[in-house]
Amino acid sequence: MTTIPTVTLPSGATMPKFGLGTWRMGESANKRAAEVKALAHGLSLGVTLIDTAEMYGDGEAETIVADAVDDKRDAVFIVSKVLPSNASRRGTIAACERSLKNLRTDRIDLYLLHWRGSAPFSETIEAFEALKTSGKIGGWGVSNLDIDDLRELASATGGAACQTNQVLYNLTRRGIEFDLLPWCEQHKAPLMAYSPIEQGRMLGHPALADVARRHQATPAQVGLAWLLRQDGVIVIPKATALAHVEEDIAALNLTLTADDLATLDKAFPPPKKATPLDML
Repeated sequence: MTTIPTVTLPSGATMPKFGLGTWRMGESANKRAAEVKALAHGLSLGVTLIDTAEMYGDGEAETIVADAVDDKRDAVFIVSKVLPSNASRRGTIAACERSLKNLRTDRIDLYLLHWRGSAPFSETIEAFEALKTSGKIGGWGVSNLDIDDLRELASATGGAACQTNQVLYNLTRRGIEFDLLPWCEQHKAPLMAYSPIEQGRMLGHPALADVARRHQATPAQVGLAWLLRQDGVIVIPKATALAHVEEDIAALNLTLTADDLATLDKAFPPPKKATPLDML
């Protein structure tokens, strides 16, 4: 059983620093059993954070989470998201109710705006706060918001209650380090990194293989450890094979050296100027 470290949210609540993602789950009935089994396996190994969204599999990913969690609900921190097309005050509340039904639970621990749409932040915030008051969510945050959007959100009434921003972040997507990540650090809002190993596309890079050999680790573990070393960063890799779940969790035990970090910086240079936020 692995002990997962935690991060502290602006509210003072804590959440796990490592979790399991579910993007692209629920899209094939033939894969459902394996997806449930992978999540359940992660939970059996000590993972207590699962990230999902109403968009994933049109809600089917949430039902997969429900099947995997089963009677362990009180031990699991669940994150879900509302689509921007549903992010009006009334639409957000209705979307949350649907997600609660899919997840077979009475509350979502952290509920995020999936990305910015046409609904004013003020309406979405009002809905989030109403859901929080009723106990249907523990807190709220955002996803895929760039620095200017975050500043606008923070200036809106109630916007300071935002707990996190979930964005695309990995060794090949370091643009947020120039301004967005420092902004989150300044406001003590942990950042959730999705696609932390670029859906596997970066794993053939020689620098990752070099560092992995030094530690008798795998390139995926190096990529995850690089993110996990940062105090305010949460990682949510998706894995549907049991071996990959175990491999990802083992990254928590990998400590990179200064030489490792220098090797990775040379291969994947940090940004020197502001760049638009990457999204998949």
